[in-house]
Amino acid sequence: MSEPGSLLRSLSGRSTARNYHSHVINEIGAGVISGRYPIGTTLPNDAELMEEFEVSRTVLREALKTLEAKGLLEARPKVGTKVAKKSRWSLYDPQVLAWHLEAPVDAEFLSGLHEVRRSLEPQAAAEVARRRTADQIRLMLYWIHQMETSLGSLQNFALADFELHRIIADSAHNPFVRALYGVIELAHALAYKALMAAPDPCLLDAVLDKHRLLVNRIEYGDEAGARNAMLETIEHDRKVAQRSG
Repeated sequence: MSEPGSLLRSLSGRSTARNYHSHVINEIGAGVISGRYPIGTTLPNDAELMEEFEVSRTVLREALKTLEAKGLLEARPKVGTKVAKKSRWSLYDPQVLAWHLEAPVDAEFLSGLHEVRRSLEPQAAAEVARRRTADQIRLMLYWIHQMETSLGSLQNFALADFELHRIIADSAHNPFVRALYGVIELAHALAYKALMAAPDPCLLDAVLDKHRLLVNRIEYGDEAGARNAMLETIEHDRKVAQRSG
């Protein structure tokens, strides 16, 4: 999942076309994150993996190199390819984040995910409130309208919610906030996955109200209000996501 929004679209269960290379990357990457390939263990040898995934050595080696670049694997001479320690994983990589969606809930990971959002997104909202433009407000109001008209479609509502946060992150003109796209999307995916398992229309109304307030505070240049409203949306996502834990 590399395109913004693709992780949320996957919640419907619709699969996307994949080539052999991406299939191997996804299977092994998700296996590392889920613990199917435990940290510190050595992967099966090339011949076994080639047979398992029905791919050539070239495809396999390229896939393993991609996973090494993401910090999940490390090749060791005369030893093989081992699963790297968590401290080496590239957690801002959208694919690495996406693989956590189907993995067992990790309380430390979930806490860290929302803590990162609390550290940067509220300040971004305050910054946007300070120097918002008419075009930025127009886009935010558009996504609020999309949320309003999507109350009967959880996936479309989730996508509109995420796009609103993406507009705010982009409008802050801070490359480190833009780097949070994957973090923001996974947080939304975890929350909406929990909602899909236990639908609650009242919760969607609450989400909509919190986002209306957020955009209102930005539109009126209320920096403190925008910061607090963003904190409220993040806290709501955290509480909903924990319902599935």
